[in-house]
Amino acid sequence: MRAMVLHRPGPVASHPLQDEEVATPEPGATGVLARVETCGVCRTDLHVVEGDLPPLRPSVVPGHEVVGVVTRVGEAVRTVSVGERVGIPWLHRTCGHCEYCRSDRENLCERKQFTGYSVDGGYAEYAVGEEGFVFPLGTEDASALAPFLCAGIIGYRALKLALPRPGGRIGFFGFGGSAHLALQLASRMGFATVAYSRNPEHLALASTLGASETVRADAPGSTSGPPRLDGAVVFAPTGEVVLRALRDLKKGGTVSIAAIHMTPIPSIDYDRLLFGERKIVSVEANTREDAREFLDLAKRYRLESTVTVRPLREANRALEDLKAGRLTGAAVLDCRSA
Repeated sequence: MRAMVLHRPGPVASHPLQDEEVATPEPGATGVLARVETCGVCRTDLHVVEGDLPPLRPSVVPGHEVVGVVTRVGEAVRTVSVGERVGIPWLHRTCGHCEYCRSDRENLCERKQFTGYSVDGGYAEYAVGEEGFVFPLGTEDASALAPFLCAGIIGYRALKLALPRPGGRIGFFGFGGSAHLALQLASRMGFATVAYSRNPEHLALASTLGASETVRADAPGSTSGPPRLDGAVVFAPTGEVVLRALRDLKKGGTVSIAAIHMTPIPSIDYDRLLFGERKIVSVEANTREDAREFLDLAKRYRLESTVTVRPLREANRALEDLKAGRLTGAAVLDCRSA
């Protein structure tokens, strides 16, 4: 099969992913082999490719927003059938026995594995998932579904941690693939929503998706004024943005950080920015329950993803555009064109 393989992390401008012919993966006893239709391009993929996340194996196929059709299942699989369309997300599997797994916190499992990082992912014609960790999908366009499988799920978990009282005001800092889904959901659930970005095209998209207000984050005077947010979600992987969110956060509010990697957060002025029972929380992966809840909500509220579709062989270019902020919404690879 064709796959985009990372042998050595490096700047995306150097095109570190190699277009190669590799063996089609074999599903284990509890595995599910899917012919990949599309795979979303996530900022976590960028961190894997550039080495912000340290390599876990000599080479890896990135990609963890996988939409595919099952072609084979392991002998122990009972709940997934050949021909079924499934989503293969970031959380590949957990141990099921540790203190975190036994207390409904499997996202914190110390032995969890990740699609496209600790195991090969979806920048390929075929990918393997695990029974219990793949999710049935509908008949919608495969490109539109791909961002739901990480951008959507992780954004939802971050949103849950930051939700204020009903009708409160939530800020979204950094408006990419994840924020454009989380903001839609918050708006349709009745919250006031504020999108912050330096990119005017991103803010225009936020307006069309229901944002109550947009803020040009680099405009003069954008950091002045009293706090006005009841909760905030930071999607940008830049520590300074956390301080920006805290400046606009009212007492008792929470800043939720939806990033797997972030530059250092500068010193926090406790009296001015944190006092008043303000909270900062991070998000680590997601649970399967998060995934089920989000996919149900996405259907109920008819969430729509805004995507730019490219052929699999252009994965390096898609990652370059993601890093440069040239994407509006999310990028998706069409793996049927390998």
